[in-house]
Amino acid sequence: MFTFLFKGGYSLKNRINSSSPLISIIACSILFSCATTPQTQWKSRDGDAEVYNTRGLAHCQKNQYDQAISDLTKAIEMNPQLAQAYNNRGWAYMEKGQYSQAILDFNEAIAINPWNAHVYNNRGWAYLYKGQYDQAISDLSKAIEINPQLAHAYNNRGWAYMEKGQYSQAILDFNEAIAINPKLAQSYNNRGSAYLYETQYDQAISDLSKAIEINPRLAHAYNNRGWAYIKKWQYDQALSDFNKTIKIDPRFAEAYFNRAVVYFFKEEYDKSLVDAIKAQQLGYQIPPQFLDDLRKAAGGMGV
Repeated sequence: MFTFLFKGGYSLKNRINSSSPLISIIACSILFSCATTPQTQWKSRDGDAEVYNTRGLAHCQKNQYDQAISDLTKAIEMNPQLAQAYNNRGWAYMEKGQYSQAILDFNEAIAINPWNAHVYNNRGWAYLYKGQYDQAISDLSKAIEINPQLAHAYNNRGWAYMEKGQYSQAILDFNEAIAINPKLAQSYNNRGSAYLYETQYDQAISDLSKAIEINPRLAHAYNNRGWAYIKKWQYDQALSDFNKTIKIDPRFAEAYFNRAVVYFFKEEYDKSLVDAIKAQQLGYQIPPQFLDDLRKAAGGMGV
């Protein structure tokens, strides 16, 4: 947890999912049916399970999750042993925020095929979103045991360690993810976030810059690098990064607050106030003490 001292002498504490570094979990692995893997074919007049599974995936990729669930449910009715369909329906439930339902589907997929690393990764993903970090670590470790080259599982387990405050352990996992896939922008972002928590700001900036080099549209990386620049008192660089974050994602509430902080330090209080108001409009909870100091500095104008 960061402690940032404002001119008024109080501390602003930043937490995960507020103005602290934003980490990137790598989403579910979707599984297509493989012709080389024997599957019992259950036929019906409406077609076969494989067709519904494939069409369900197409709906998922178009963000049409209700239609996906309908098709994947039909695939499962036709072939209750089609592990891919359970996995893919679990993905659809994840995208709808129905994490408990997703876990039930991943359970079924694992019961049918307990050696598929991707499904353990996916169930670990669901546990992460439910805040069940020990269960997530267990599943992600199993995924890595089955497939030691699954970079996503290392990345996601690193996130779980981050949430538990085990930043050094998280860095080790992000190291592994990057060693396997040096083009994994999310893992550079995440390792940079861990370095921020460890107050290793130069290392953080290096990793976050690499994430941006790989994916210039990764808004979280600009936001996190902006925080690293704030910690180094480099306000102009921080302001540039928050501007870029907002340009990429105009609804990135944290970035407006972060930019408000920079303007506060630069004594541009009117601009700070505008950004603070925008952050609140987008649902961001601004520390009350910051608002009090900002009101006073802005000549009594309020948010």
